[in-house]
Amino acid sequence: MNFQQLRYVRETVRQGLNLTEAANRLFTSQPGVSKQIREFEDELGIEIFVRKGKRLVAITEPGHAVVKIIERVLIEAENLKQVGREFKDEQIGTFTVATTHTQARYALPRIVPEFKKRYPKVKLVLAQGSPPQLAEMVLAGTADIAIATEALDHYPQLLALPGYTWHHTVVVPARHPLLKVERLSLEELSKYPIITYDTAFTGRSHIDEAFASRGLNLDLMLTAIDADVIKTYVELGLGVGIVASMAFEAHRDRHLRAIEAGHLFRSSTTRVAIRRGAILRGYAYAFIELFAPQLAKSVIDKAMIGEAQQYDL
Repeated sequence: MNFQQLRYVRETVRQGLNLTEAANRLFTSQPGVSKQIREFEDELGIEIFVRKGKRLVAITEPGHAVVKIIERVLIEAENLKQVGREFKDEQIGTFTVATTHTQARYALPRIVPEFKKRYPKVKLVLAQGSPPQLAEMVLAGTADIAIATEALDHYPQLLALPGYTWHHTVVVPARHPLLKVERLSLEELSKYPIITYDTAFTGRSHIDEAFASRGLNLDLMLTAIDADVIKTYVELGLGVGIVASMAFEAHRDRHLRAIEAGHLFRSSTTRVAIRRGAILRGYAYAFIELFAPQLAKSVIDKAMIGEAQQYDL
């Protein structure tokens, strides 16, 4: 039994039992993965996978128990390495933050300069993707933390802590008719084509819920994952934009106007997600606290060990 075999089993499960994909992810050959898994099963005296010819089609009942143990063993193995790195030199390392475009573009610039000032020798990597992709990065160990509004709290293997709350803002070109409305309503908004986020991003579900609850049609002209793209097409006059409030910057968006919409849509919460059981480097705790001051190391550690906590946003 060795760590290589454990990693092969874990990656095979992560790739939906596709040995070819698992081999590609592990930079090895498919027959090599299959052989190592077989040898591991022989050593345990059980079958982890149900086979149909050369294909893996399911996980056996004892296999499910084995997979859970493998996940814990590999997490603890990584934790041992983290402890060694931390005490060897806490000021050096690579810190990968998986996040969405909105967070990378509008929320993180206020903290990255301070973080780099404190930890100049730490290489900071911002890996962008959709919220489910971000969660998978943390689970796979390719990112240390994830920051996003959607999806992170849907993964039991992740500890998703609330960072901050925010609301949506409606953006229109200068002299748009909606600017004359004293208090914007969904009924008024529904008269215009809408440009907003893709369904997986930046509180889009709250927009859909608001229109549906009033029985109103959401006339989507265009959707995007990037607020800058949304604002570009609003400026071109193709529709009315709905973006995260942080994404409107009056000094940059001079040709647009913002209309308060906090009363129209449910507020959203951006979360910081960490893999349960993981040990974080000191600079990771510092980054999280810079991002969300209420998430001090003591709060995160208590949440990690399952103590009930209330977070005041």
